[in-house]
Amino acid sequence: MNEIIKQDILFVLKNVVKSLRGRNINELYELSNETIHNSSIFQDQDSLQIAVLVYSLSKIINRKGFDRRFPNYAKDAYFALKRNNIEKYRAKIGNIFDLINKTDENIGLYVMKVINEAKIKKGSKIYDHGISMSRASSMLGISQWELMNYVGKTNLEENASADIKERLKFARSLFGI
Repeated sequence: MNEIIKQDILFVLKNVVKSLRGRNINELYELSNETIHNSSIFQDQDSLQIAVLVYSLSKIINRKGFDRRFPNYAKDAYFALKRNNIEKYRAKIGNIFDLINKTDENIGLYVMKVINEAKIKKGSKIYDHGISMSRASSMLGISQWELMNYVGKTNLEENASADIKERLKFARSLFGI
């Protein structure tokens, strides 16, 4: 694992533990974005996995199925990575994903939906960083169609909020009116 990515993930995990203990949803959401920059530069699975995991945790933290073991598992992953035991670190991250799925039978479907939505949302962020849609979707294991659909909707919403007077002025200038 690249040293820059490792240090970034260590920073994120350290703060994830604090955020989970305090159930700070906004901080968890922001932390998931911390790794997107590296994942778009290095295009590595570890950064993507952490981004999706932390975003998923931010979505389920207030649900009935929140498990008190999440902070401990995140702490275990942190120390495994700090000791440069990459295999153990990846296993601990996998354990968190497993725990999310096993927390509650009813939450299982919700979590799978959240994880898929997180992948799509993070894919759009990677695409915003200049990575092709094809590459972003393959990095996250989602279809290009899902990613295009999301990106198209978000771009339409952004464009719809543009100042109408400015758009009208621009249109008139095109036609010399």
